[in-house]
Amino acid sequence: MMPTTRRGAILLLPLLAAACAGGDAQPPLRPPPGYTHLTPLRLNVLDVEALEPPPGPAFRVDPPAPLSPLTQALRMGRDRLVAVGTSGHARFLVDAASLTREVAQPGGMFSQRTERLAVYIRVRVEILGDDGRRVGFSEAEVRRNATVVDEGAASQARAADQIVRQAMDDLNVEFEFQLRRNLRDWIMSGTPTAPLPGPVQQENLSQPAG
Repeated sequence: MMPTTRRGAILLLPLLAAACAGGDAQPPLRPPPGYTHLTPLRLNVLDVEALEPPPGPAFRVDPPAPLSPLTQALRMGRDRLVAVGTSGHARFLVDAASLTREVAQPGGMFSQRTERLAVYIRVRVEILGDDGRRVGFSEAEVRRNATVVDEGAASQARAADQIVRQAMDDLNVEFEFQLRRNLRDWIMSGTPTAPLPGPVQQENLSQPAG
């Protein structure tokens, strides 16, 4: 009986190790999204510049954060704004881009640990004349909040990835709406102007059960 018991224990070791390793294993996160597939916003200016802001409290990002709100906002500006004019200049600026997290419920014997995530992004576009004076202006901002179950670093990263993607989906809608409303004289289109998309309605994500 002794050799059989020892052999059984040895065979179980790899299975136990695999089970432990797989307990927190998660599928790999998706690549960062791009926005070139969306309708380009063609501005009647000579060039468009997306300016990266200096570090500051408005750009706080609490790890783990697979997607940077600032990086994604800048990518949106570079992907969507296209210069098609012969004079003037456009600047795309990010005034705030943060992802913050805090403990919502510490958890215990009869409750799960949860954390509260918040994303805030504010961007603007300025149109400058050849003399450097600002002749047009538009801004857009979005907020996303969620309270999610915290099951460790992998679930934290997954939740952060999801909420930033959702905030960027909101921002793309709001950004185009505000740009078409406030800078309509600088937007070029070869086709009749499509109806404006509606402004973003802010709402929380679904809350965890219990």
